This record gives sequence, C-alpha cells and structure tokens, in this order.
Amino acid sequence: MSEALPTLAARIKGARRLTILTGAGVSAASGVPTFRGRDGLWRRYRPEDLATPDAFARDPRLVWEWYAWRRELIATCRPNAAHDVIAAWSRNPGCRVLTQNVDDLHLQAGTYELVRMHGSVWELSCWERCAPGTTPWRDTRVPMTNLPPRCPHCGCIARPAVVWFGEALRAQDVDAAVRATACDVFLTVGTSALVYPAAGLVHDARQQGAFTAEINLEDTPASAAVELALHGSAEQILPAIARLL
Repeated sequence: MSEALPTLAARIKGARRLTILTGAGVSAASGVPTFRGRDGLWRRYRPEDLATPDAFARDPRLVWEWYAWRRELIATCRPNAAHDVIAAWSRNPGCRVLTQNVDDLHLQAGTYELVRMHGSVWELSCWERCAPGTTPWRDTRVPMTNLPPRCPHCGCIARPAVVWFGEALRAQDVDAAVRATACDVFLTVGTSALVYPAAGLVHDARQQGAFTAEINLEDTPASAAVELALHGSAEQILPAIARLL
C-alpha cells in the first residue's frame, strides 16, 4: 500500500483525462443501506423480487413501500471523505465521474458532470411512459404518503426513476460512460465489478491505453485485470492520495 499510493497519485497528477467509476463501497461509510438492510419486513424478499418491472406491475404499492423505507434511511446520510475528494477532482478539466449509486451523495458533495448510470432514488418517472413523464422529475419527500405516487402529467402511477434488474441503461448514460473510457487514468472505486455494462468499462479503458486502478475492500473480478489494486476503504485511501497531489 505504501508504494501503491504514490504511484497512483503520480498517475492521477499527470493525467489530462481522469475517469472515476464508483459503486456502493463509496457510500458505505455514510451509512447508506444495502438492498437487503436489517428491517425484518424486507428480509422476506430478495432484491431481485422487488427491483424489477414485473414486481412493480404485480404490486406497485409493495415496491414503493420498500423504496420509501430506503429513502428514509438514505435521507439521514451525508457525503463522506471519499465523496468530497471525488467532488474536488471533478472540478478539474478532463475529469469525469460515473456512478452506479442511486443515493445522490455525489451530487450533495458537489460533483460536477456526474453520470448516474442507474438513476436516482430521489427521482420519479411515469410508469405508463406518457410523453412528458418519461423525463424524470425530482421528488424528495420523506416520508412518502399516499403510495404509490402519481405522475403529475397524466395521473397514472409513477415509478422510481432507477434502472431495475432486466432493464437497459439510458442510451445517453451509456454513451457518456463509453466516451469516458477514452482517458489516461481509469479508477474504479468501491464497486463489485459484477454488474454490466459498468463492469466492462475498466476493460474498455485499458484496451484504449488507460492506466487502470481499483480501490476496494477486497478482490473483485476486475482486480486481476487492472494495473494497480488497492485494498482498503475509499474514505481513507482517496484522502491519502489527495494529500500527495
């Protein structure tokens, strides 16, 4: 670790184009709950049984109760040191930040030009996909009442504007992420490297000549493919790198 930190810091300092991909590990220190959480009610359901279009079609109120519960917990969370460092770096020309997280803590920290690949738990869209309702709108109510909420445009049921299992990412987000792989340094932080297409971006970046690095608590499927893998928490390693810049 002692040699790896200066190496990565030097690579970042010399990069004209830096791309950072983040996952759940970045928000862990902020207390953001995982899919399953500790609430006994949700232990009876797998995430795959709730975060799907089929589940919503069967029982939209149940799915919304789960999201309302998650929103209440996320609402108590604040950005941690990892978010702060990434936000500061994002203000440099040539830096792009991609995230799989839906908690919007990167936005709270002030991250510039953030690509939220999986959407946001704080935004809604129309389930029936009426023309104006396909554009997500902000809804930060906590607690939520009168579930499920309605589309303000057509009155039909609204859904969380997140990407569920079995759904494709928005084309504009995929395009932005692919463009960001044309970089000098590609850094993946706190992601399991299991969920595609995000998991494939680090490989795309390396094929284009980028220096690739990973920060995670443990090995992931990407660890053997990157040029530098640092084991540890993002909220400790990123500030340490920032101090070396």
